[in-house]
Amino acid sequence: MARALAVVGDRWTLLILRDAFLQVRRFDDFQARLGIARRVLAERLAGLVSDGILEKSPYQERPTRYEYRLTEKGLALYPVILSLVHWGDAFYAGPDGPPVLHQHKACGHDFRAVLACSECGETVVARHVMAHGRAASRDRSHS
Repeated sequence: MARALAVVGDRWTLLILRDAFLQVRRFDDFQARLGIARRVLAERLAGLVSDGILEKSPYQERPTRYEYRLTEKGLALYPVILSLVHWGDAFYAGPDGPPVLHQHKACGHDFRAVLACSECGETVVARHVMAHGRAASRDRSHS
């Protein structure tokens, strides 16, 4: 977890990623939506590009301007961002409910993020999970 937080564990970085998933791509659009200082935004975007989470792509010449697009590595963060959004909605939304709903295109329903076991499909909750080292996993597979 510490390694992941070193990359995305800053408030501005998480908000930039949230907006990237909402199709925000250009520096000025990030800046306008977030109200973030230009220097801070430039630093966070450069870090996300350096870490391979976003990629820069020119959209204008003279002067050259770039847009920022999520890479495969960045897209893999979607469950993390969505879980944080839905957690905030559950505990901090006002009386009118969450400001943004998420709709699954395949079925057309609004949904909330849930974590499921990759092996049995059952919903995972903290009380039903045990963490262990890799050696314990290897020992179990040889019995």
